[in-house]
Amino acid sequence: MPFSSDPRLQLINQWLTAELRLPLVDLKPASSDASFRRYFRATVGEGSYIVMDAPPQHEDVRPFIRIANLLRDAGIQAPQIHALDVERGLLLLCDFGNRSYLAELDDTSADRLYGDATASLLRLQRGVATDGLPPYDDTLLRNEMNLFRDWFLGRLLSPALNPAELTLLEQAWDRLAASALEQPRVCVHRDYHSRNLMVTERDNPGVLDFQDAVAGPLSYDLVSLLKDCYIAWPYPRIDAWVADYHRQAGELGLTGGAGLDQFRRWFDLMGMQRHLKAIGIFARLKLRDGKSGYLRDIPRTLGYLRDTAGRYPEFTEFCRFLDDRDWSGLHHAIGQAA
Repeated sequence: MPFSSDPRLQLINQWLTAELRLPLVDLKPASSDASFRRYFRATVGEGSYIVMDAPPQHEDVRPFIRIANLLRDAGIQAPQIHALDVERGLLLLCDFGNRSYLAELDDTSADRLYGDATASLLRLQRGVATDGLPPYDDTLLRNEMNLFRDWFLGRLLSPALNPAELTLLEQAWDRLAASALEQPRVCVHRDYHSRNLMVTERDNPGVLDFQDAVAGPLSYDLVSLLKDCYIAWPYPRIDAWVADYHRQAGELGLTGGAGLDQFRRWFDLMGMQRHLKAIGIFARLKLRDGKSGYLRDIPRTLGYLRDTAGRYPEFTEFCRFLDDRDWSGLHHAIGQAA
């Protein structure tokens, strides 16, 4: 691929060939994410590696390194780090291939793949200590939900919110934060979903994008997995997976004695918090970073939010707020992004 117009690619090529002395055959984009990080697949002889490119003025690779070691120590298949240059934001990682959960999930594979992902999640929650992890506290929970108010409602759609509506949102935030904070605390991956889980022949899944891990609510990563912003399943099937997780987590002593009904409520309200955050981030990616592709995932994510709010009486007014919104601006923005 051409290097002349991209100084970071020139740096990567030099690092691989001149400094690490690898017999580089090819270097191609592997993926990008919602940050400034990029990933390249480096073909070396008959094998391959993944190069993480994390410009140090925007990203810090040290949390990734630290959490990767914690996960691997707990028996989770996080990428092995073969070489690193922390100061220049470069990591040489093992290659899990290109079979993401998102590409492989279907009606016949879902039980098997989610079973593997749940087993890996339980190892994470049981085996990774929360010592030293940033807390998923009230401030962070609210700041994330405010992304929905500020970036999605306030900037992408641009309708002015009146004082009564702002109060309504604040009351909803209060309930959602309280539910999250009453849950048992575990290590939370924070983006444990189909784009960050890779199908592997051994020790499935390969787990990616964990550098923002925190100490937080038990149900958070399960919501990320089962109420995925990028793929949706019928509610009865999700409920069965939730019940199976609850049984296994209870046997491991992770649930703090909470019954299934209590855990379902935690799961549902945690989903509302996460989906508010995700919708706000998708809007911000479009408006601030010029990444419009995520707009297509907003209707699915908004559907989760509306469906869950409609099942809990304490969110009746919030549900009505959603039902009364004019979503034409969203549909227009999605149409322009197509």
